[in-house]
Amino acid sequence: MKLSFQLAYKNLIGAGLRTWLNVAVLSFAFVIIIFFNGVIDGWNQQARIEGVKWEYGHGQLLNENYDPFDPFSMQDGHGILPKEAAGNLTPILIRQATIYPEGRMVSVVLKGIDADQSVLELPTKLLQASDAEIPVIIGKRMAASANLKVGDQVLMRWRDGNGTFDAANITVAGIFDTDVGSVDNGQIWMAISKLWDMTGLDGHATMFVASEGYEHKLIQGWKFDSQEELLSELSKIIEMKKTSSSIMYVLLLAIALLAIFDTQVLSIFRRQKEIGTYVALGMTRMQVVGLFTVEGSMYSLFAMVVGCLYGIPFFIYMANTGIAIPAPTQEMGVTIGERIFPAFGAGLVFGTTLLVVISATIVSFLPTRRIAKMDPVTALKGKLI
Repeated sequence: MKLSFQLAYKNLIGAGLRTWLNVAVLSFAFVIIIFFNGVIDGWNQQARIEGVKWEYGHGQLLNENYDPFDPFSMQDGHGILPKEAAGNLTPILIRQATIYPEGRMVSVVLKGIDADQSVLELPTKLLQASDAEIPVIIGKRMAASANLKVGDQVLMRWRDGNGTFDAANITVAGIFDTDVGSVDNGQIWMAISKLWDMTGLDGHATMFVASEGYEHKLIQGWKFDSQEELLSELSKIIEMKKTSSSIMYVLLLAIALLAIFDTQVLSIFRRQKEIGTYVALGMTRMQVVGLFTVEGSMYSLFAMVVGCLYGIPFFIYMANTGIAIPAPTQEMGVTIGERIFPAFGAGLVFGTTLLVVISATIVSFLPTRRIAKMDPVTALKGKLI
């Protein structure tokens, strides 16, 4: 086996430019596969962390009449949770409302939350610090779309618990920056105690966000979604993105492997006398097949080395600086930051390396099967196989 590696190494180095062209193409495919998978994994990690910090907490307890995907369920989808079951839960009351910035009519989702809460990253302390009559906080995207800034007042209309319309001026007490569009776009946050007074729904909540110490028990009229269930939609998006990106990986890898396959076919055709000499010197046909297979698989090993030379600095740079994401992309409702920082885990690198090495070995073996059928005397004469 040692002899096979030595001969394969000398043959590849002796091939010169042909070898390094194959190595360059294969190393490029290797680096690109790791990079794009790293970007998707980085996006997944960031989105999950931000989703838990800003929206999901450690799970959500929803009223059975409330459907997050049905805005018409907001009117009646609320209730009072028994006090003995309310431990480690932060209440949120959700109502529909309309604001009128600069004479425009903008539909919004009005959410009341405990101003003392610490489960979510929302800066609800600003609601306590404000001396406005009805202080609210909004996200930067909401502020941009409504052209509002801290200290601005705007007229808001809402319905109380009986369905009667009411209106008053609200004051923007703070603007927060988050990557989670579902707590920003079209959302207005205020103290739940103030919303109770405005709607007459004292003690009511549409949903509760669980803190770390919460242990769920079955509660009639309420349904619990765990953290993993809430993140499942994001996981499906990530998996779909990985599947669609795999088409590009397959094409890149196929181009590189096709170059190796062609090189192997040409090598066997041109080195018939060499093959016949190996057999005449006592090597079995399978040993010669192994020699040429090792030679082809060494392209992948060279590609690993070359890929590391320019890939590692590139990966380090991208992991530190990230990739800028256009602003319109962040308004699609999917959790995505202004910059995505790729995550290059050991599993990703090892798995990609294994894929490239195995693929190169298989492709190198396929043309060499003809060696096992050849006649050594014919090969020594240099005749076609």
